Amino acid sequence: MVLNYIWVSFFLIAFVVGLIKLVFLGDTQVFSDMIAQTFTMSKVGFEISLGLTGVLTLWLGIMKIGEKGGAIKILSWFVRPFFQKLFPEVPKDHPASGSMMMNFAANMLGLDNAATPMGLKAIGQLQELNPKKDTASNAQIMFLVLNTSGLTLIPISVMVYRVKYEALNPTDIFIPILLATFFSTLAGLVSVAFFQKINLLNKVILAYLGSLSLIVGLTIFGFSRLNQGQIATVSSVVSNLLLFSIIAGFIILALIKKINVYESFIEGAKEGFTTAIRIIPYLVAILVAIGVFRVSGAMDALIEGIKFVLTSLSIDTSFVEALPTALMKPLSGSGARGMMVDAMQTYGADSFVGKLACTFQGSTDTTFYVIAVYFGSVAIRKTRYAVTCGLIADAAGIIAAIFIGYLFYGG
Repeated sequence: MVLNYIWVSFFLIAFVVGLIKLVFLGDTQVFSDMIAQTFTMSKVGFEISLGLTGVLTLWLGIMKIGEKGGAIKILSWFVRPFFQKLFPEVPKDHPASGSMMMNFAANMLGLDNAATPMGLKAIGQLQELNPKKDTASNAQIMFLVLNTSGLTLIPISVMVYRVKYEALNPTDIFIPILLATFFSTLAGLVSVAFFQKINLLNKVILAYLGSLSLIVGLTIFGFSRLNQGQIATVSSVVSNLLLFSIIAGFIILALIKKINVYESFIEGAKEGFTTAIRIIPYLVAILVAIGVFRVSGAMDALIEGIKFVLTSLSIDTSFVEALPTALMKPLSGSGARGMMVDAMQTYGADSFVGKLACTFQGSTDTTFYVIAVYFGSVAIRKTRYAVTCGLIADAAGIIAAIFIGYLFYGG
């Protein structure tokens, strides 16, 4: 229902803004641009789904090997105490626990291509436990919100763009992004726990969160002692080594249990194509709405309105030029990436706006994209409070990024 309101709002707001531009500004091109954008984004939505097919086929096949070989059970055992508190609806030793853990690990390492199929596998397994197939379960909402909060240890993609635009120190956004995304994830976890009445003061949850905080702290300390070239090299090597080690581990465990690895892979891979096909209508719907909203000028009007309000309140507006990235990120990952690139081109990669835009880009994930893809893959229509909690996490990440940006980059 929430997605319905948001989807309709995008179109109606775009229509109203378009009329204003046509009648009062004489912009005769605005509606042509909006119609053209519907075709463009429809094509983009299909191409994204088509592009996911190969990756889904690969990783769902690998996940099937891990499931049959017992790797999922091992992972589930390791995180069972923590997950039982956050996901009380998921039975012990259920493969969804391992799939979710794999998804979180890939996201933290910045391995988006690996994280998506793992996440789709997890949401499908959670759907098997869902008594109301068209309504998101508590476990699915917790999983999705933790995904949209975008917890990232190594923001590889952002650093690559900073290298491309010749930043003096491309890795200087590493610690700020890590801090901002931690606040985003924490806010998402707390908000879902509030709705689901989960006791976060439980000693098990505190132990795991404390351990995670320690790991984050040690990671920050370790990388802070490296130069920019070493950070990029170590991040890339460690990320890919860990990922391939997981693949090899799955295969070895399957061989030990005398599982036919090839047939297991084929069995899981067959799910990749059908999943990609199911995603198409949901993805096209949300991308078209976002594209029309953006090209109508509604996003620009929103930014100018924010700047006007802040100026009236005598609040520094140095960060406002970077806000398009932050406001676009929940809607469109590629759109936010474009906003980040535009900020670096316009203001410079080493400017306050350029660095802050990069921090926004790395601090959260694409909430509506994740909702459309993950819930769409299992035909969930009623998202309950998933969007609300996802946006709370996004807001926390944005606010934290602004304060952290002023602290690290000046203003």
